Amino acid sequence: MGEPALIERIAARGDGVTADGRHVAGAVPGDRVRDDGILIPGPNRTDPVCRHFGKCGGCELQHVAEPALADFVRDRVVGALEGQQISAGEVLPALLSPPESRRRATLTALRTGRQVALGFNAAQSNQIVDMRMCPLLLPELFALVAPIRTLLETIAPQRRPVKVKLQILDQGAEVVLEGVKAEGLDAAMALQDFAGEHRLARLEIDQGDGLETVWQPEPPSVRFGDIFVEVPPFAFLQATATGQAALIDAVRNAIGDAPAVADLFAGVGTFALSVQAGRKVYAAEGARDAIAALTGAANRARALVATEHRDLFRRPLVPAELNRFGAVILDPPRAGAEEQVKQIADSTVPVIAYVSCNPASFARDAKILIAGGYQLDWVQPVGQFRWSTHVELAARFSR
Repeated sequence: MGEPALIERIAARGDGVTADGRHVAGAVPGDRVRDDGILIPGPNRTDPVCRHFGKCGGCELQHVAEPALADFVRDRVVGALEGQQISAGEVLPALLSPPESRRRATLTALRTGRQVALGFNAAQSNQIVDMRMCPLLLPELFALVAPIRTLLETIAPQRRPVKVKLQILDQGAEVVLEGVKAEGLDAAMALQDFAGEHRLARLEIDQGDGLETVWQPEPPSVRFGDIFVEVPPFAFLQATATGQAALIDAVRNAIGDAPAVADLFAGVGTFALSVQAGRKVYAAEGARDAIAALTGAANRARALVATEHRDLFRRPLVPAELNRFGAVILDPPRAGAEEQVKQIADSTVPVIAYVSCNPASFARDAKILIAGGYQLDWVQPVGQFRWSTHVELAARFSR
């Protein structure tokens, strides 16, 4: 039997990888693997904190110690850039969100007889791991899991999955139940009682023909800087408050004191409203309900934010429009922003702050910008989805 092979890194899906490219499930850098597949633990392992780890698909990396976890987040970003032959300039240390900090999650429930299983899906499976603990979620979100399980005993259909979306807003928790059957007085009363008892900010159900708001004592909101946004149902927000703060800080550092800024793929205004003080901001977003929420918030606050409902995939800003701005903030979906980035590459915008939830599409877009004459000044890796292979980042490009 040969010398045990050293695990050198963690691959994009969470396996350990040796120098010669062998993938080993559950291995961590510093472990060694024998020819017969037996793992010899190294110094970068730790005991998983959740009893569901290994079955639940919510976390892939609880067995990885903190310094190696931060290295993984950083290496995902560097590796994606190297794959496009890009040198990363300065790569800042990864920022990880702490345990019990996730403020939004989508769970699945399944009722079989009188029993309801509720939790994340099992790894690579549509089986549900019935959640009895969760070191990921904010405690006030996890506190709703058992009561929702009880509620679904009466309104979940048999053997048909129900989506359960949870999010913390300023007024408390928002709960969305998709795929329930809540007909009749008893069901209506049960929903009202549940929402009142748990002081929900909003409760929505979808019985198959769109969302109905069952409970909303006042318009639910989130705050960016000192501006309140009345958010649409399950509006996209960053997954943790610490992750959001890290990304906003990075964007602020990237754009400096540019007097006029464009925020593209602006959502409900996470970046536009956080950086608007003392400058003019133009915000574009393709989702109608999100841009309406942002517009209303900016108007109420009398902020210098001009908004436009615009599909940036089909109708990206062109150089003549872009050249008015001292900086562009870009926060596209997972697919990246290829069409918009091609236009920016032909523009004279001095600075770009690019926020990404997908290192691969970011690296592809970065290559286009660099070919257009930009340089990548720095990258800030962010591990909002703790113990997961899902990695985010913010970066600064300049001309």
